[in-house]
Amino acid sequence: MCDLDRSNEENIRQLEMNMEGESVRAEAELERVVTAKLKDSLCIHSEKTLIGGTAAMKEPVCLIDTGTDGRLRVQQWALQILDNIKQPVVVVAVVGLYRTGKSYLMNRLAGTQTGFALGSTIESKTKGIWMWCVPHPYEAGHTLVLLDTEGLGDVEKGDEKHDTWIFCLAVLLSSTLVYNSLGTIDNNALEKLQFVAELTEHIKVKSSEHDRKTELMLVFPSFVWTVRDFTLELELKGKSITADEYLENALKLKPEEKGSPPEVLKHNKLRQNLRDFFAVRRCFVMERPANSKEMKRMEQLKDSDLEPSFVQQAKAFCSYIHHSAQVKAMRGGRGLNGRMLGNLAETYVEAIRSGNVPCLESAVESLAAIQNGRAITEALKFYRAEMERKVKFPTETQEALSMIHTAAEKRAISIFINESFNDQDHKHQQQLVTDMAKEYGELCKENVKVSRKVCWSVISQAFASLEKALNNGSYMRSWGYEDFRCALNRGAQLYRSEKYKGVMSEEVLTKYLEEKNVVGNTIRAADRSLTEAQKMMEEDKVRREEAEQRKKHLEQRTRLQQQAIRDLERSKKENIRQLEVKMERERVRAQAELERVVTAKLKEQRELLECGFQRRAQDMEKDIRTLQTDQKEAQEKKKSPSFWGKVAGFFGF
Repeated sequence: MCDLDRSNEENIRQLEMNMEGESVRAEAELERVVTAKLKDSLCIHSEKTLIGGTAAMKEPVCLIDTGTDGRLRVQQWALQILDNIKQPVVVVAVVGLYRTGKSYLMNRLAGTQTGFALGSTIESKTKGIWMWCVPHPYEAGHTLVLLDTEGLGDVEKGDEKHDTWIFCLAVLLSSTLVYNSLGTIDNNALEKLQFVAELTEHIKVKSSEHDRKTELMLVFPSFVWTVRDFTLELELKGKSITADEYLENALKLKPEEKGSPPEVLKHNKLRQNLRDFFAVRRCFVMERPANSKEMKRMEQLKDSDLEPSFVQQAKAFCSYIHHSAQVKAMRGGRGLNGRMLGNLAETYVEAIRSGNVPCLESAVESLAAIQNGRAITEALKFYRAEMERKVKFPTETQEALSMIHTAAEKRAISIFINESFNDQDHKHQQQLVTDMAKEYGELCKENVKVSRKVCWSVISQAFASLEKALNNGSYMRSWGYEDFRCALNRGAQLYRSEKYKGVMSEEVLTKYLEEKNVVGNTIRAADRSLTEAQKMMEEDKVRREEAEQRKKHLEQRTRLQQQAIRDLERSKKENIRQLEVKMERERVRAQAELERVVTAKLKEQRELLECGFQRRAQDMEKDIRTLQTDQKEAQEKKKSPSFWGKVAGFFGF
């Protein structure tokens, strides 16, 4: 009986294992099929809606989610959409507790009622990080990327580590971070921002002259706190205050003394974290938009159905984001486009999947390694395709080929400049210059080769009757030389009247005429109708004509050489011009980045002194001086003539 029971138990165990294995395989297969179909659908969708380098998506897609292995992953079809965005991206991410209306704010920023799923139950609708790319409503040539994150603190999920990584990714990928909460900004609300305290544990800076928190502040996004369902009056000590003043008052530190209770230390730590990491902090309070019944169908409600005060507050929030959110940039003002943002997301998620901590310096190095080689490839690919499409060999003049080359090269340089990232010492741009010069050189050679071939073909037709007469010996007689010269001149006129011979027209004609003049000497010597004096006169005439023809040939060759020099000089200038524009744009961003942090540090120092934190204020002094030195150097760098001189020298000026 015992053996039978054990046998039954083993059979049941094997059956359960088989069923579990089949279930896992079925789930994986279903996920694969759904993923493939979504990918095909979204790829087609993104191709159709690509406008001016930005993906005008009709609805959001998942950028980052959790795979069957329980680890974060980046969705490839979302990366393909980002891959098509060549424009600078302004990235706005929203974070906060689940079921607090984050998705509704993102929809309003996109200018629509629907898009990110809202839901009307206690269940969190957004899982992972969802992305919506739309043309920026006010910045032409820019794309607004909206990231709606999974709600923090979902009781069903119960994974605090997962929440921390979602929060970290939102911080690392955005240029503006929106924190959404309900009710008021009190100690409870601040405690729910525990993830800020963990940023230094989950994000690595590597080497830096500044302290770690300052370095993070330089690259972290601006911070916007939206307080929903706000019912209080914005007053402090009997005076009206702004929402920003409300936030800053909530972040004030309590004086610390030796032996201060733990509550005071905890109070200050929560607030100090926000002050340490986010130089720009703004606050918007919003009243409840509608009654509880109407709130269940927010996607269907128009502004006229909502509370007027809420509509006004929501519009003020959207206006601030649209006009103030900056292009996503890495340290030093290096702006990102959609493709770079996708690569950045992959870099960070891969680090998390590998059990490592995302590193800002490593991310810059990784982006540079990916982007710069790819930028050269894409620029050359465009140049080759454009030249192949527009050049019809042979071109009538070298200038005609140069004009096509100039336009294609300018666009190719622009592609490289926009796609390159942190090109140290401009070595990748130098490689592009060299590669395009080689390509153009080969095209010039092909133009010469085809031109020669065409010219000899025209020669054979223009001088056909002359060649026939020569083969028949028709000119070896009295008065034959005069007929030969007339036929030769007539053939030359026919040859010159033909178009589209290309850049070797005079060279080929020169060679042909020189050959025929040798034959002409024999015919002239045999012509008894000519006196010796006349023969000498004809010989002098032929020499003068030969000299004139060689002059035309040399002039044509000189034009080719001079055009090659002009092309080289113009190429250098165009490379420098576009590089200057990009570097100046990055310098301005870096300068603004430094000013933003210096201003925040000085303000923080003043407030620390007011609250009696002399030691902390003194500790900040060295870091402030270092930042101010960086500011001064950045400004002098712009003024220094040697700076652009070095750039010009790199290109051979």
